[in-house]
Amino acid sequence: MDLDPEGLFRDDSDEDDDNVQEREANKEMVVYLIDASPKMFTPATKADEKEETHFHTIVNCITHALKTQIIGRSYDEVAICFFNTKEKKNLQELAGVYVYNVTEREPLDRPDARLIKEFSCIEDSFMSNIGSRYGITSGSRENTLYNALWVAQALLRKGSVKTVSKRIVIFTNEDDPFGGLTGAVKTDMIRTTIQRARDAQDLGLSIELLPLSRPDEEFNMLEDMTNQLKKRMMKKRKVKTLAFAITNDVCIEVNTYALIRPTTPGAITWLDSISNLPLKAERSFICNDTGALLQDPQKRFQVYNDKIVKFSTRELSDVKRVSSHHLRLLGFKPLDYLKDYHNLRPSTFIYPSDESLLKSRVHVRFTSFCLMQQIFGSTRVFVALHSSMRRLGREYISLSHRLKWFVSLAPFSELFALAFYGNPTRPQLVALIAQEEVTSAGGQIEPPGMHMIYLPYSDDVRYPEEVHLTSDDAPRATDEQIKKASNLLRRIDLKNFSVCQFSNPALQRHYGILEALALGEDEMPDVKDETLPDEEGLARPGVVKAVEEFKASVYGENYDQEEAEAAAAKAGASKKRKALTDAAAEKSAAHNWAELADTGKLKDMTVVDLKSYLSAHGLPVSGKKEALVSRILTHLGK
Repeated sequence: MDLDPEGLFRDDSDEDDDNVQEREANKEMVVYLIDASPKMFTPATKADEKEETHFHTIVNCITHALKTQIIGRSYDEVAICFFNTKEKKNLQELAGVYVYNVTEREPLDRPDARLIKEFSCIEDSFMSNIGSRYGITSGSRENTLYNALWVAQALLRKGSVKTVSKRIVIFTNEDDPFGGLTGAVKTDMIRTTIQRARDAQDLGLSIELLPLSRPDEEFNMLEDMTNQLKKRMMKKRKVKTLAFAITNDVCIEVNTYALIRPTTPGAITWLDSISNLPLKAERSFICNDTGALLQDPQKRFQVYNDKIVKFSTRELSDVKRVSSHHLRLLGFKPLDYLKDYHNLRPSTFIYPSDESLLKSRVHVRFTSFCLMQQIFGSTRVFVALHSSMRRLGREYISLSHRLKWFVSLAPFSELFALAFYGNPTRPQLVALIAQEEVTSAGGQIEPPGMHMIYLPYSDDVRYPEEVHLTSDDAPRATDEQIKKASNLLRRIDLKNFSVCQFSNPALQRHYGILEALALGEDEMPDVKDETLPDEEGLARPGVVKAVEEFKASVYGENYDQEEAEAAAAKAGASKKRKALTDAAAEKSAAHNWAELADTGKLKDMTVVDLKSYLSAHGLPVSGKKEALVSRILTHLGK
């Protein structure tokens, strides 16, 4: 009664989908600290342009960020806090700090439509309801920046840093908030503020600054600030942690990150018809014989030799386990051996884990016992392997004074590592490609790490070229045609192309309609379809010339003329058929066909007259006279 014969090897506990949706463990809490001093309300652009304040820019950027957050990560929580304000509103009753919120919502909570709608219009009532002032002035011991950090830290008190990412994002155009102070007072305020920030960081809080430009600088404020905020919002979050076995005796932990994920409409949420609150689905098992509610978990079994063999959850997990580690290094191969068509799905980025007491874990296994050591050199194993794949010769790595090992490399300029990915549902080989760090003056562009490429099974690889190689009828392009085609491709090639440059128009319209409905807007947003061809670009003389040369090489010089003649001939035939139909209709109109059918005189009409009626009404004219009469009677409904 409590056995499950059908789902014996069902993968209830398997969670190895690398594109898995973000769960509660990946949730994020953010506090936006917005400087509300009078400097933020002065025009930030040149006099000959539209006057726009820094405060207006920040409100627009955060509003856009909140809309994106509802769509992309609805479980994240956010709080909005102003500092350097006349009014105060915070649980600590600290001066100059105002925590903004709407009714029926916690100060730190998921963003909703009401918050977005009211916050987007806050400029209209900010001065009258909240007010602006300079919080740090000479002759006063008040430190509003210190107060703001204290309030933000208190807002982020809930939740554990082990399961929640906590951040404080500061918006200001003041690079020296203590510039008006001198002497010991200034030194003491700087010291206490820095200590407050360090205390927050020691608790696992990340503090980020988004500075705003000064009026005399060339700077696209709104676009740049929106992009900066989006980059900070769209942080790469780990999918899961893998055990990476370098050798039989050494195993480290690495985090995996899904760099590209399919974008789909949000899941349907069922709501209560009265309270409009989300419903929680619960499943219960009832005994077929007694109707009692089963409390114990289901047991799995398999019928073997007329006997029921029961399996525990652990036993089933052991049966399905192919490898003791998620990822095991097998060896190295030249990078040239890896082909483009081996990449069947988006790759996964791996990076060493630093989560256990801010240190990676290195498992060192000996013959008689297994020892787990937490040492500071664990990341060095990953770095050494990363370097080994990009160098020649032999690499010698020392983990500690009692563990030494080396990796032998063939004399190739660059290698990739071949590894076994022991996924319980789909064990397969993977290729690990080392990626060097890429930096610029603005910071890091690409982080160092490895890309895990999922290699295909032998059955996944097809060889369609073998069919064409054995066929004599397969067409072959000439050298001239290949040259013209290459020239055309160079002309229409998109420079620095990225799939991230184009949004899905269907999804954009879907979310735009949802946004308009949630915010109570009357007009639906206009969505630009960026996937349509660039007609202006294709009309450039160089592109037009390349297209014409390619057509001429494939179809011949007179292709357009022949096509025009064929179209003209088709149009002439169409005109001729229309003229014949009009003549037949005119001739058919001379007779009262309904009366002829009622009096039975259709059989006395000539075949030419009968065909004129059929032609006028688009009916077939084939057959003997009796078939023509019958067809006319059917058409007349007789």
